[in-house]
Amino acid sequence: MEKPYRTLSDYLRETHGCKMRKICIDGGFTCPNRDGTCGVGGCVFCGERGAGEQLDPTLSIRRQVQQRLCKSAPDEQWIAYFQNFTNTYAPIDVLRSRYDAALCDERIRILDIGTRPDCINEEIVQLLAEYQKRCTVWVELGLQTANEQTARHLNRGYDNACFTQAVTLLRQYQIPVIVHMIVGLPGETKEDILHTVDFLNRHPIEGIKIHSLFVMQHTVLADWYAAGQFRPITMQQYIEWAMDALTHLRPDIVIHRLHGNCLRKLLIAPDWIIRRDAILHAIHCRMHANGWYQGCFFDRGCSM
Repeated sequence: MEKPYRTLSDYLRETHGCKMRKICIDGGFTCPNRDGTCGVGGCVFCGERGAGEQLDPTLSIRRQVQQRLCKSAPDEQWIAYFQNFTNTYAPIDVLRSRYDAALCDERIRILDIGTRPDCINEEIVQLLAEYQKRCTVWVELGLQTANEQTARHLNRGYDNACFTQAVTLLRQYQIPVIVHMIVGLPGETKEDILHTVDFLNRHPIEGIKIHSLFVMQHTVLADWYAAGQFRPITMQQYIEWAMDALTHLRPDIVIHRLHGNCLRKLLIAPDWIIRRDAILHAIHCRMHANGWYQGCFFDRGCSM
């Protein structure tokens, strides 16, 4: 069944001629929302390892990459993804040494850097632009929601204007931006989902990752869940809202993912998020049944 949205696999074949696999890297960074620079404790859903619970922080960056490549075929192409915490939050010379360590093999075609909008500035973007001479560079920004009230409740630590400024600066240097969006945030409704999609449609972003909010051990959200202050949405609700997002999203934006990942031993709720194939199958079938596709309800008069 043809997928009713623009997939990452199709995009990579269009731009690089092949499908690629990803090496998730612990770059040894922290976050300004944890060390007191802009806040403490991080976002309420963020774990102790900053979404990199499956990674081994004792290994050097080069070793993390080599350990994965040694088991791959000689012709496989790879994405080096700096995943957890804020991977532009360090002096320029430190950033350069860590990025260089990841680009230790010619099979790595894309340098993918996860970070925060408030850790993007001209000097950092100029550094990233240098790497475009060696490989493709992506920057991932965790917006989560365009609802400022929800963002404060999440302890996100920056406003929408900061996000806009970071995207604008990155695109001035032709660096593609991928945005993280979470469905099912506390108190949010379908209208909030559509508001966030509309906000993103007005920005020159190239990709998006959408997933539901889940409760992981050792987070503020886990405390809320234990106290009955938060309940995750159902799988059915997520599927409905994910389709709302897709059908209103600009059709040129690449869908990098439509599900969340969490180690089972750390997952508190909901159990259904581990059913990746069932989630995707339901979205595909229902969109096809309704004749829907990415951007079919997109208002071109309200775009960039």
